[in-house]
Amino acid sequence: MSTLIQELALRRTFAIISHPDAGKTTLTEKLLMFGGAIQMAGAVRARGEQRRTRSDWMAIEKERGISVSASVMSFEHEGLSYNLLDTPGHEDFSEDTYRTLTAVDSAVMVLDAAKGIETQTLKLFEVCRLRDVPIVTFVNKVDREGRDPLDLLDEIEKTLALDVAPVTWPIGMGRDLKGVYDLLRDRVILFDPGRGDHIAEIAVDANLDDPRLDEAVGKAAADKLRDDVELVRGGYPEFDLESFLAGHLTPVFFGSALKTFGVAELLKGVGRLAPAPLARKADSRTVEPAEDKVSGFVFKIQANMDPNHRDRIAFFRICSGQFKRGMKLKHVRSGKVMAVYNPVFFLAQSRELAEEAFPGDIMGIPNHGQLRIGDTMTEGEDINFLGIPTFAPEVLRRVRLDDPMKAKQLKKALDDLAEEGVSQVFKPLDGSTWIVGVVGTLQFDVLTTRIAAEYNIKAGFEDGGFVTARWVFADEPAEMERFMAANKSNMAQDRDGGLVYLARNSWQLGRAGQDFPKVRFTATREQH
Repeated sequence: MSTLIQELALRRTFAIISHPDAGKTTLTEKLLMFGGAIQMAGAVRARGEQRRTRSDWMAIEKERGISVSASVMSFEHEGLSYNLLDTPGHEDFSEDTYRTLTAVDSAVMVLDAAKGIETQTLKLFEVCRLRDVPIVTFVNKVDREGRDPLDLLDEIEKTLALDVAPVTWPIGMGRDLKGVYDLLRDRVILFDPGRGDHIAEIAVDANLDDPRLDEAVGKAAADKLRDDVELVRGGYPEFDLESFLAGHLTPVFFGSALKTFGVAELLKGVGRLAPAPLARKADSRTVEPAEDKVSGFVFKIQANMDPNHRDRIAFFRICSGQFKRGMKLKHVRSGKVMAVYNPVFFLAQSRELAEEAFPGDIMGIPNHGQLRIGDTMTEGEDINFLGIPTFAPEVLRRVRLDDPMKAKQLKKALDDLAEEGVSQVFKPLDGSTWIVGVVGTLQFDVLTTRIAAEYNIKAGFEDGGFVTARWVFADEPAEMERFMAANKSNMAQDRDGGLVYLARNSWQLGRAGQDFPKVRFTATREQH
């Protein structure tokens, strides 16, 4: 068996998705603890600066307690290699999350036991469904008062149109939480509220008649568990791997990330059930992970991870072949060959040199603007991986610069930050100041903070009179010229020189489409 095939079988590349405040960042941290990647649960015990969760390293993330950029963390556990992609939960950063989901083979959906499925969970789930990403569900915060677990399962089934197969089941909830029952392996894992970790595993036979169960959790809780398990086994399908991998069924785990309870079972579940790296669609064919030649794509750019060095890191998902440091890869968009000398693996801000990497791995490639989101690199073949779009922004504002002498530096800052894909920069053709477009208004706070901290420029954003943007295309150049002449004050270019129509309201956008039927207005732009 070749090294490539062996390494493929050991890889699990997954994202964590959730509504803000469901406990995603705490869960990420605890998974890293199990992988030995960090020694201390920062959110629980540490003080001061150590208290900051490792995956949230940007200043504004620390201030607001939210994840605004997707982080990548690699760790090992029980012989498997995990690549964990932590995504922004806040809806204002959904575009970053969408692109991150193009780079994974499965996802863990975190639900709050008291709240169930919330708006942002639903949006992120729909993105997973579009891509047929298999989803593992973790119902978090069972150590607090929450909804009846059967209600939660019914909500998942009805709201997401997804079959549910419980893998663990809570014994009590909130103050009455005694532990969870492992339905696949018929054993009890006890909850110790003092230590916040499981302290014992008691094996019981399939019909739950082992008297040690009553001793461990009390007769009343044991009897309720027996009734619950009978209902669950009668009312829900057994776990079916094929259905899960096709995106039709989700295994459900219960636990408390804060108390580190049920997390080990979840991680073992991901290792046991989630797929190894999958095949990827390109424009001319499907690329299999076990192919000899290296290929992959850039799904994220992060500028200034190290503020002292103004660096840009391209996050590169390997899709096929065995990568070795120093390899020369073809940058398909430009046709140029790049030698990749200093690729890195991540633990949030920590990095280590990647001597070799395999399909499913996420490498960071330092670059100075050559690589962009959506770029494909190969060992020579001219293919482009599909499905990494740019979305039309939903909020547009004009940049206000406090010191006009810093216009050149501002352009550099806006370009760098737009390169990350969380904002877009448009230069109006009438010569007026830059227009910046984002998915949600919170991004303007992030941009203002980062422009000040990373570029020492004071700038703000104000209403520019536009509400939406569309890329415009026409098969006949004369038709495009006619359209531009009629809409001079609405025309701009994106940072690639693509023509963009900026609309002052939805009526104006609709009218432009009616007046120029041969011009195509698109809300997404596929990145190659």
